[in-house]
Amino acid sequence: MTLAATDGREAPPSLSKDTANLLNRIEQDWQRVRPELDAAPMLTGLLLDRLGSAFARHIEQTYSDEGINSSNWDLLLTLLRSAPPQGLTHTELSELTAISGPSMTNRVMRLLDKGLVERVVSEKDRRSALVRLTPQGRELVERLLPQHIRREQQALSVLSDEELTVLTGIAMKLVGHLEVGTTGAEAGARVGP
Repeated sequence: MTLAATDGREAPPSLSKDTANLLNRIEQDWQRVRPELDAAPMLTGLLLDRLGSAFARHIEQTYSDEGINSSNWDLLLTLLRSAPPQGLTHTELSELTAISGPSMTNRVMRLLDKGLVERVVSEKDRRSALVRLTPQGRELVERLLPQHIRREQQALSVLSDEELTVLTGIAMKLVGHLEVGTTGAEAGARVGP
């Protein structure tokens, strides 16, 4: 499978020249040193990696001026959309964001230091603390949320509704496959001689 034209043709208009040139170069290099090797999975992986990075950079422009990174922003969005007024436990936050306990603690601490979240003792279990948005944190998220949504819409605007549906389906299929932790043998790949 060829992702970029290797015969001197122009790169597809939907692919930047830098990315197309990089993919061409990698494919040609592999053809030269290991012509029997199918480099398509590596090229697809690289393309997905570049897509993820470009998408993240585009979205991060929403909140980077506020000194917030994508992990902090995700946590703030989770608290806005999913937390009852009293807040969520670290465990609940971890489950809603798929972030591990120690990483969650670090993220909460950074947001505490910025005054965007607060910890309150749980009325149900005095040993447990709940995390919730402060008024300053709520104001920030409410102010930036429309920009965030516009940036996501802008990034995806090159896709038709049909293409977006197909992309979403493919992404869900790949994420489901990879998050299950399927091994090569389970996926039907040949293992061994």
